[in-house]
Amino acid sequence: MAIFSVYVVNKAGGLIYQLDHYAPRADTEKTFSFPLDLVLRPHDERVVVAFGQRDGIRVGHAVLAINGAEVNGRFTADGKDVLEFLGNPANYPVSIRFGRHRLSSNEKLMLASMFHSLFAIGSQLSPEVGSSGIEMLETDTFKLHCFQTLTGIKFMVLADPRQTGIDALLRKIYEIYSDYALKNPFYSLEMPIRCELFDQNLKLALEVAEKAGPFGPGS
Repeated sequence: MAIFSVYVVNKAGGLIYQLDHYAPRADTEKTFSFPLDLVLRPHDERVVVAFGQRDGIRVGHAVLAINGAEVNGRFTADGKDVLEFLGNPANYPVSIRFGRHRLSSNEKLMLASMFHSLFAIGSQLSPEVGSSGIEMLETDTFKLHCFQTLTGIKFMVLADPRQTGIDALLRKIYEIYSDYALKNPFYSLEMPIRCELFDQNLKLALEVAEKAGPFGPGS
């Protein structure tokens, strides 16, 4: 069991804190001969698998590295177009590492804003007056848990579907936020959280939660 990441979103929908706690590695590196038996296409400034799956490589996986060198979006480490490079028989055999692309800071900001809007829509669609909005989204590989405070701050945790104690963890994160962000004289409300004590105590709380430990007095 694991906790993947934590997001804190202000009442306006802006991302003010994000922590990647655990990222499962699903990268696959293989050596290929010409012609490449996968169909690659450019997508969102990356080169991704559009057709063909093999040996852990899935449709949607991005090209992360070629011959051990990290790619930069659609370009190799030395500035060559990835698709042109892989279309040249002279460059084979070639080692390619595929995997899920890492979200950029801008993508995380955008996704946090999108969830803020979905949370509001969920609240409005509820047949019950005063619904809190989306509290949990479940997929086959993770669950997204959300806790919104009375002031509109949202705390979101992405965790393994089998992870327990997330409700207690969310309230513990709110407590840490209150103690180490709100009581920090240098912190301005609604602004990004940059506080070492907040980071330290949050990471400790995540470790306790992963071990299924209780949050008792003084924890």
